[in-house]
Amino acid sequence: MDQPEIRVFQIAAQEAGLRLDAYLASQVEGWSRARLQRLIESEDVLVNGKPAKPSYKLRADDEIEIELIAPSTSSFAPEPIPIEIVYEDDTLVVVNKPAGLVVHPAAGIHSGTLANALAYHFQQLPDSGAGVRPGIVHRLDRDTSGLLVVAKTEAALEHLSDQFRDRTVFKSYVALVHGRVATDTGRIDQPLARDASNRTRMAVVRGGRSALSLYRVRQRFNRFTLLDVELKTGRTHQIRVHLAWLKHPVVGDETYGGGRDNTIQDAKLRAHVRNLGRHFLHAEKLAFIHPQTNARVEFGSPLPPELTQLLTEIESME
Repeated sequence: MDQPEIRVFQIAAQEAGLRLDAYLASQVEGWSRARLQRLIESEDVLVNGKPAKPSYKLRADDEIEIELIAPSTSSFAPEPIPIEIVYEDDTLVVVNKPAGLVVHPAAGIHSGTLANALAYHFQQLPDSGAGVRPGIVHRLDRDTSGLLVVAKTEAALEHLSDQFRDRTVFKSYVALVHGRVATDTGRIDQPLARDASNRTRMAVVRGGRSALSLYRVRQRFNRFTLLDVELKTGRTHQIRVHLAWLKHPVVGDETYGGGRDNTIQDAKLRAHVRNLGRHFLHAEKLAFIHPQTNARVEFGSPLPPELTQLLTEIESME
């Protein structure tokens, strides 16, 4: 599972009274105070388990949790890992990430990531020079496939990061879930935070980071539903947790599926799901304002073969 970098700070008595943004700027190397302020405003920073303002004055024994996305691949070892380029110009690149590829190095994962592949790719750019520092603006879980935009310049990184913070980026996913979803459209507005009993998992937690997902039924089967899910926020594992909370977990999701994969009655289909080695979640559409041209650009990615094959298997049972 692709995990963001989580850092936790415990405030000492001598640090009490400092502003939250100023404190983090002194502790998190390579992140400007302005960028950290955006993280705080996006609720990617929690103080004692709850969102706070950049101006919050720290108190002794406060616990700060910050969720970081590696902003640059400049420090990652280049590796000649094949990547599918959907679009590329001097400012940004849009890639189609396969399932199984971790976005960037994290605890226990130091190589073989998309960031390593991007570092190699950007080295090959003509006249790239030392100024090109590709930046990962958002992420996908390891077993989620689909579209990612990566900034080539600091200006593009800031521009795109602002769009994600302001929730103006359109992100639409395709998810196959267990059960027949009753309503044609729906809204899941439930806050998310780390699961107190398992810190590698997320959960719906009162007082957590705000999270909003919108869904629309694309196709219903006897025992499954194919959904289009639009992310209005970008919390860790948001779609998977929200749909599990809705009692319709994503097919193939061992972490949040609650064992529903094992209840598939058809033995052949059950084996096919087990052999997927991933969950049925694909980032299909992505749209944003281009940092250089200010024009709205839109991209799409078809379902990968293993997911279309599973749908074919299900349709054959209908």
